[in-house]
Amino acid sequence: MDQTINRGLDGVYIDTSAISFIDGGKGQLVYRGYDITELADKASYEEVVYLLWNGHLPNAEQLAEFRAEIAPHYAVPGAVYDLYRNLPHGHSPMHAIRTAASMLGAYDDDPDGVDLPNVRRIGLKLLAEFQTITAAYERIRRGLQPVAPRPDLSLAGNFLYTLTGEVPSEAATRVMDVALVLHAEHGSNASTFVARATASTLTDVYSAITAAIGALKGPLHGGANTAVMQALEEIGDVAGVEPYVLGVLAKPGGRVMGFGHRVYKVLDPRAQVLKEVSRKLALESGDSKWFDMSLEMERVMDREMAKKGKEVKPNVDFFSASVYRMLGFPSDMYTPIFAVARISGWMAHLFEQYADNRLMRPRLAYSGTMGLEFVPVERR
Repeated sequence: MDQTINRGLDGVYIDTSAISFIDGGKGQLVYRGYDITELADKASYEEVVYLLWNGHLPNAEQLAEFRAEIAPHYAVPGAVYDLYRNLPHGHSPMHAIRTAASMLGAYDDDPDGVDLPNVRRIGLKLLAEFQTITAAYERIRRGLQPVAPRPDLSLAGNFLYTLTGEVPSEAATRVMDVALVLHAEHGSNASTFVARATASTLTDVYSAITAAIGALKGPLHGGANTAVMQALEEIGDVAGVEPYVLGVLAKPGGRVMGFGHRVYKVLDPRAQVLKEVSRKLALESGDSKWFDMSLEMERVMDREMAKKGKEVKPNVDFFSASVYRMLGFPSDMYTPIFAVARISGWMAHLFEQYADNRLMRPRLAYSGTMGLEFVPVERR
């Protein structure tokens, strides 16, 4: 029996997918045939969600219809707000978001149907509701009332509005659009794999998405951008960057968060886009502290990795940290914002999974003891 072990499922293909393509050697990410850098530069988040879900970009009429389909779904049950008010604070907001996402299933009239029309209906709901539950938690924990969504705003604009209560500028909305587009989809990453594996049991969408949120929370996945910002805050200024990096690398297994990727062997193309966004935000705001610190960390890491003959470049989490900070988001909300974007990719994969399902059942090669004789408890 073949017992080839691929730890972490490295190099293992679980299925085919037409949603996205990654070339780690070239630093290329493609959504349904379109390069991510072009989509980030030219497309709205709604256009990208439509592309991921339908296989092609919408024309003007289709885009208007899609936005009209999303608009009725922003509202969430009042019980979600009650849940937030009764939760103890001081923990990761991802605990609250994960719990709220699961709760939404209990308030759905048909949460268990996995026929594609029903899965799409739930997808539209979650696309809108994720914005509401994420923004509401941030406001409630600060002692503020949730802001009623503005369905006339774009997804990016509405998200910023429900966070702040103020209609965002076109510039801020565009930055949010870019961030959502870049985080929308990334193949069979940990949370997407978990969503598909969960759905393969033919359980409901809400269960699959709740499982995905749990995977996204981890610091080696979606939680990495929070860890990046926490490191920058700990360092404090540009002068402290080099001693910090050298100190981390000197430790056995030391890892500077925001650098390196399981797939990309060169610069993550999403990181390059966010680097330029961060640069522009720093120039516009007149406060370049976080961007300057990020540049210095990139410089020191390039130098130290070159000494070891390695190329370890920033990933998407690295520059998203400074972008989100300059947009005014607290660092522990970075991963929930990641979930707001990634719900589109998760749902695209669930459409594929439910349409042609096979239960995922990998095996483990047994490495334990054999042939032991049972001894009654009184003789042990």
